[in-house]
Amino acid sequence: MKMEALTGNDNYFEDFEVGTVLRHSRGKTVTNLENVLFTNMVLNTAQGHFNEHLVAIRGSGHIVVYGGVTFSMILGLSTQDCCENALAELGLDNVQLKKPVTHGDTLYAYSEILEKSDADREDAGIVRFRHYGYNQREELVVQVERTALIKRRTHWATAPE
Repeated sequence: MKMEALTGNDNYFEDFEVGTVLRHSRGKTVTNLENVLFTNMVLNTAQGHFNEHLVAIRGSGHIVVYGGVTFSMILGLSTQDCCENALAELGLDNVQLKKPVTHGDTLYAYSEILEKSDADREDAGIVRFRHYGYNQREELVVQVERTALIKRRTHWATAPE
């Protein structure tokens, strides 16, 4: 099996059109595993992300998911459609955490193609996306822009065997 057969055939640089909005097919419920693990791995000391006792006695009753986990999950949910054929992540910008996410919320992702441009190499181009994350109540919880170097079909795809 050729390596390029492991990725989709409809998400090369040439396939993206500015203005297109994609609804990604999967959702993901946020559990304490993702939140507490990553909060502690990045040494975030805000106890509202992992101290259930403190949250209970302060009255809110809900652990708030660390924003880095929230936007990372949206990036992950969008990757198969947007960046599966990426050669490099070039930037993450304009991260906006719109509403708190708590354990048990389920996140869904949408992506908008904002811009395409040539790269400094002929086998790839640059695509800028805006990813949107919504919870199960259809509330916008996060928005983030991602710029990626995406393979060009003309250089990377091969004819089926």
